[in-house]
Amino acid sequence: MPADRLHLVRHGEVHNPTRVLYGRLPNFRLSDDGRRMARAAAEYVRDQDRPVSALYASPLQRTRESAEPFTELFGLTPVIDERVIEPTNVFEGKVMRRAVLNPANWRYFRGPEIPTWGEPYLEVVARMDAAMRDAWNTSDGGDVVIVSHQLPIWITHLAVAGDALRHDPRRRRCALSSITSFERRGDEWREVSYAEPATTSGAVDVGAV
Repeated sequence: MPADRLHLVRHGEVHNPTRVLYGRLPNFRLSDDGRRMARAAAEYVRDQDRPVSALYASPLQRTRESAEPFTELFGLTPVIDERVIEPTNVFEGKVMRRAVLNPANWRYFRGPEIPTWGEPYLEVVARMDAAMRDAWNTSDGGDVVIVSHQLPIWITHLAVAGDALRHDPRRRRCALSSITSFERRGDEWREVSYAEPATTSGAVDVGAV
């Protein structure tokens, strides 16, 4: 039977002392605070007293580590799904404040509605929707958790709400270890809640654009 509710969970804080945009770069692990954030997200879902029947995660290290508390609390082995990964980005490995001021990079900002600096938003929407539909339809009832990244989660929110996909990355409502939850009515997604169960004061959150 299909799922009852689907939760898109963002990973926790990443150990990123140089504050680069890490994108899909390897070896970016959770910080100690990030592990506490991930635990808070899993405990929040548990405390809703809703059975969780399936767990999915992006293949990147920070999302796999953020799925570990869900494995511990719900006894589920995460299914790694490439479709919920961070989008590609030409600024990987760079400090964004410097990259924006470099005239050599200005050509990448010519089409923010696409965007021209990375994977097109429409492609992100399509792959996230496909992953969510598959997870929903193959669930054995209960809730589904997908541990993903800020941009895929936020762009899914915009698409479901019917809003324009072009946006200011600094104004995304998608905090570290936040939970954006959806239900399905017929052939349509409906967002039902958003929660920030983890304390993020003082956190470093500069890894995405």
